[in-house]
Amino acid sequence: MSIDRLENIRQRLVNGLTPTSVTVEDESEQHVGHEGAKSGGGHFRIYLVSPRFAGLPRIARHRLVYDLVADLMQTQIHALAITALTPEEQV
Repeated sequence: MSIDRLENIRQRLVNGLTPTSVTVEDESEQHVGHEGAKSGGGHFRIYLVSPRFAGLPRIARHRLVYDLVADLMQTQIHALAITALTPEEQV
């Protein structure tokens, strides 16, 4: 897995959502042999804390994230696990 891919995803999230906290983890090794892994798309876990999520339901928060990486889906990204919180929700 390329560090460049992780950094690309991270930068898109930072630029688009101005998070107070962001973590992008590559979990692709846990999915070796999975059908989606064969195409080269990775499995990623994203943890974001952003004021932009205030007042938004979970699906709208996830849509904001997906919109920022839409062109990477099915090529560089196969799956995302997203935790999207407001600063007030952060534990």
